[in-house]
Formats: sequence, C-alpha cells, structure tokens
Amino acid sequence: MSTGVATAAGIAAWGAVAPSSELFGPTVWRTSSSRKIALTFDDGPNPAVTPRLLELFDRHSARATFFVIGKFARAFPELVKEISDRGHLVGNHTDTHANLFLCSRAGIREELARCQDAVASATRGEPPLWMRPPYGYRNPFLGAEVSRAGMRGVVMWSKICWDWKPQPAERLIATLSSVARTDRTHGDVVVMHDGDHRAPNGDRHHVAAALEYWLPRWRDAGLEFVTMDTVSGTGAGRA
Repeated sequence: MSTGVATAAGIAAWGAVAPSSELFGPTVWRTSSSRKIALTFDDGPNPAVTPRLLELFDRHSARATFFVIGKFARAFPELVKEISDRGHLVGNHTDTHANLFLCSRAGIREELARCQDAVASATRGEPPLWMRPPYGYRNPFLGAEVSRAGMRGVVMWSKICWDWKPQPAERLIATLSSVARTDRTHGDVVVMHDGDHRAPNGDRHHVAAALEYWLPRWRDAGLEFVTMDTVSGTGAGRA
C-alpha cells in the first residue's frame, strides 16, 4: 500500500468514527457550557432498566435523550411513549443497530425510515429529529439521508463510558467522575446504554446504580440537564 493510499485510508477511518469529525457531515458532540450536561442513552428501550432510569430522572428533575432502536420500539411501544410523555427526547438509533459505514445509501435510508416510523407510531406524534449512528460509524451518505428524513442532525459525544461491558457500578461511577469539570468552555454529551442491541432485557443495572449516585451530586454541583433539542445542531460542538 502506498503512503498516499494509507494516509487516505487513515483519514477516512478517522472521519468515520471520531466524534468531532465533520468529514462526513456536521455532528453535535458537546454542549455550550460546562454547566450543561446532555445525558444520552443508546440501544433501548429496555423493560429491564429504562423504567428505573425514568423514575430516577423524575426524582431529580432531570431530562435525557434516548436513542432507541426501531425493532425494540416496535416490541415495546408503551415504553417509548412513556419516555416521551415524561418529557424526555426520543432519538433514532437505526432500525437494527446497523453498521452504517458499510451501508449503501438505500440501506441507510431504510434503517432511518423504519426507526422513524416505529417511534412516531409508538408516541403517536412526530418522528425523531436527531439520530446517533450505531458504534458512531458514519459514511459519506449519512448526512444527506439524515436531512432527507427531516432530521436536524447527527449526535455524537464528548464522554463515552464503555458501559455496555459488564462491570461493577463502582467502575462506572469512577468513569463518570470527570463529567462535572468546570474548567472548560463546553460541557459533555455523555453516551450511556440503557439497552443491549443484541437482545431485549439486557443487564444495564450498573448504569442505573451509577446514575443513582451521580444525579444528586451533579444537581448539587449546579449542572443543568439538557436534551438535544436545547443543543444547537449548527455544527460540531457548537451549542
């Protein structure tokens, strides 16, 4: 492989996965203030954990964004509606948790559309305005298809917690300890998982336990919990 080809491949790989990359279109990956935190959840809805998270958020007057998988939204529509009815934002995480880097334009279009329809049917309202690509993988077709679907943009993250891996709650609590830093201009978009894309009822109780620890502490520290609807989609990180 020539140096030029290797360099181009490296740039494409970075553009496909780096949260702040705009090579394949704008992304939103942080908030406008270190006092604003956007808690986001992927791979649900999950009857085993999502209801517990909703109760926690009610208790601490916090709002979050849930990027749901279409096949699970069809399986548990009442839970998608409850997420929305409780004031949280529902986003599109594709229909099957597909690797969009490997998808054709038509494949991306179908993945987005089927999830849009599933959420709109469950909530009896408008389809999602934001999407998050599974694994964070993007390709050159994604931006145009997101716009074609009527969505505002692609959401990435500034803090990833590796919480899909089995672990004690204490480890995730430690991972989240950097979220409340105030020595920065911007705040975090935190990605966690309330579900398991491989099957429903995945064990994500360590996520709920970690948030039970952190939500009151973040609130006491003066953090404001925001959804992606209050974070601008005009460009990467510009909130």
